[in-house]
Amino acid sequence: MFWGCSFEQRTPLRPPQGGSLCLGQADLEAKENSAFSSPRSPDTCTVMFLNWESCASVLTTGFLHPAPLQMAARKMLVLYGSQTGTAQDAAERLGREAKRRRFQCKVEALDNYQVANLIQEPLVVFVCATTGQGDPPDNMKNFWKFIFRKNLPPTSLCQMDYAVLGLGDSSYPKFNFIAKKLHRRLLQLGGSPLAPAALGDDQHDLGPDAVIDPWLLSLWEKILELYPLPSGLHVISPNILLPPKYTFQLLDEASGDLSVAPLQPEDASRDVPSEMNSFSAQMVSNRRVTSESHFQDVRLIEFDIAGSGIKYAAGDVVMIQPRNGLEEVHLFCSLLRLDPDACFMLRPTEAGTPLPAPLPQPFTVRHLVTHYLDITCVPRRSFFEFLSHFSPNELERSKLQEFSSAQGQEELYAYCNRPRRTILEVLCDFPHTTCAIPCDYLLDLIPRIRPRAFSIASSMLTHPNRIQILLAVVHYKTCLSKARRGLCSTWLASLSPQNGTAQVPLWVKKGMLKFPVEPGTPVVMIGPGTGVAVFRAAIQERVAQGKTGGNCLFFGCRKKAKDFYCQAEWEELVKRGLLMLFVAFSRDQEEKIYVQHRIRENKELVWDLVKHKEAQIYLAGNAKQMPEAVAEALKFVFQSEGGLSAPEAEEYLARLAQTRRFQAETWS
Repeated sequence: MFWGCSFEQRTPLRPPQGGSLCLGQADLEAKENSAFSSPRSPDTCTVMFLNWESCASVLTTGFLHPAPLQMAARKMLVLYGSQTGTAQDAAERLGREAKRRRFQCKVEALDNYQVANLIQEPLVVFVCATTGQGDPPDNMKNFWKFIFRKNLPPTSLCQMDYAVLGLGDSSYPKFNFIAKKLHRRLLQLGGSPLAPAALGDDQHDLGPDAVIDPWLLSLWEKILELYPLPSGLHVISPNILLPPKYTFQLLDEASGDLSVAPLQPEDASRDVPSEMNSFSAQMVSNRRVTSESHFQDVRLIEFDIAGSGIKYAAGDVVMIQPRNGLEEVHLFCSLLRLDPDACFMLRPTEAGTPLPAPLPQPFTVRHLVTHYLDITCVPRRSFFEFLSHFSPNELERSKLQEFSSAQGQEELYAYCNRPRRTILEVLCDFPHTTCAIPCDYLLDLIPRIRPRAFSIASSMLTHPNRIQILLAVVHYKTCLSKARRGLCSTWLASLSPQNGTAQVPLWVKKGMLKFPVEPGTPVVMIGPGTGVAVFRAAIQERVAQGKTGGNCLFFGCRKKAKDFYCQAEWEELVKRGLLMLFVAFSRDQEEKIYVQHRIRENKELVWDLVKHKEAQIYLAGNAKQMPEAVAEALKFVFQSEGGLSAPEAEEYLARLAQTRRFQAETWS
């Protein structure tokens, strides 16, 4: 598909706002000035200058200050790419603020949006997180591939005003890489930036809101300058509660309302299990693979997928939909005075609003709270903003308003984020407000339970009709006395296959790691901790396919006697000559040893495999310091054994990544 357009009386670029919120502003201005330095061809977007003074202003300053633009319908689109829900929450906030400014605003995940329609959008704000080592979130990967197609003309988005809000973590090397790259790409395609890209940082004491709040003030000022409010209308006060996304229609069994034809979310296919159509798999094994005395509980869990139609290969991931516990569900219903067995159907308040994907119609309150509402997550600022509207208690309302204000973010951090206080715990702390929450606002107030992704740790060739995962049970303490537990890992670890009722909703997605098809291609696999799961699948698959040579694994854990996962399996493969194994036990000696040290120690082997035998390198595990340390170790190998200079080693590693001979899958 080729995009192209030809519009007149439009300004191709807007001046960026000043300030020090964002990085790369000088680069942006240089690109903007460059965009004005050459005349546009007749078949591109055309600017009709009213006089030579305007034209000269553009040529010398790079900025044209246009008259306000009127839109037949004041439309705005907010698109997000979110992995943990933070970017989605920020996008929903933008959507609410747009509606207060009388825009018809749609908020949608990037991969749910028909990207071909982007050429018709006048005003778009992109909110995107950066995951792992500079990767896009799962729900914007298709968009990401499309927007970087080389055949898109440089005038594709010449009619679009846009802004980019990035969410990232500055402790990672590629901080907000996705937002920066998207901002530059939209500019290349002719888009008009309304402001520099905002780069929210999770490491800030106040979180990303430290950047988002002032950036939004500036952005709305610019937007209203270009798209002023209709005559006679004003910005809707933040003290006024906007309508909910959905209304809850109570169904009465006695009156026969349950015979109403159920409204189901759209589903492209019911054949292969997916998020819309998960497969209920029986758990057949739940075995601890760490010592009972070890602080970390890690499980090797197996599911029966016979009859599901699921097919997978090494490198794929299984998505698991967790649920809330019975005790938490009962407490939530009690606090809100909800009948768990009451049955409802959802009705969108605005035409075109899709129904929540995994929620059946009709549903009971019990089902909604058990399977959909994430009542054990840490609430975000918008949660307190909503609660303040419902509160009949002056003291509680005042505190909630403080938590939702820009001035109250330090107190909110101390109350909520630092101790990882959950939504359920907050509701207990504000009892008068909680019992006044209208049912209709539950889906605006509380996010849905996100499915969790796990690398598949088995091969269908050795375990037909089975999926295995390596699961680390999340358990930690904060300043609160009550221990924090991961929702999904705690639930899975608690299930007992023996009673036959351990049913787990799951489906499979393609993973990021692609293993070589050619039987003679060696693989160097680096997988500390549970990162080794995907390599267990790859080794099983390669051995079953007869790819018995060149399987090299670097594994790291704390102690040989405590957390050497699948030790017997690895040692048997080594004995049979099917695996080269190098293990780093970081706590078995005074000096800590990690996988990067083992790579350096075996530099001759690694260089021989990579350079002379064209091995592919794979890395999986935690995305903090480990990936960078491994990259440094590989560059050391290239320099010491290959005779490369430091810049040449850097370039060589980058070339391996570009040609997919070095692949990484990391997570926070």
